[in-house]
Amino acid sequence: MPYIDLETLPPKEIVPGYNARFIHTANMSFVYWDVKAGYTLQEHSHMHEQVSHVLEGTFKLVVDGVENIIVSGKVVVIPPYAKHYGTSITDCKLLDVFYPVREDYKSMT
Repeated sequence: MPYIDLETLPPKEIVPGYNARFIHTANMSFVYWDVKAGYTLQEHSHMHEQVSHVLEGTFKLVVDGVENIIVSGKVVVIPPYAKHYGTSITDCKLLDVFYPVREDYKSMT
């Protein structure tokens, strides 16, 4: 089993304000985000089940039209194909876990 030091993974800006570090296993993708306050990830959907965990900060998340303010320590499960988007209210550290693997993100690592 490999041990990974997140600090050794180079961050990549995926969209403005959203810097990601990626870990991929055979079945899942883990994305550790550093997000600057005031930045929005546009509405989208995908085939993956997604579990989003706010590690630090405050984040507004809208899933299928339902808005929630998510704070540090809170977790949200986003079903496959659900339309969702989010805005960082403060600087945030987020963890998104996707099942199955995000093949589109593998090319970014």
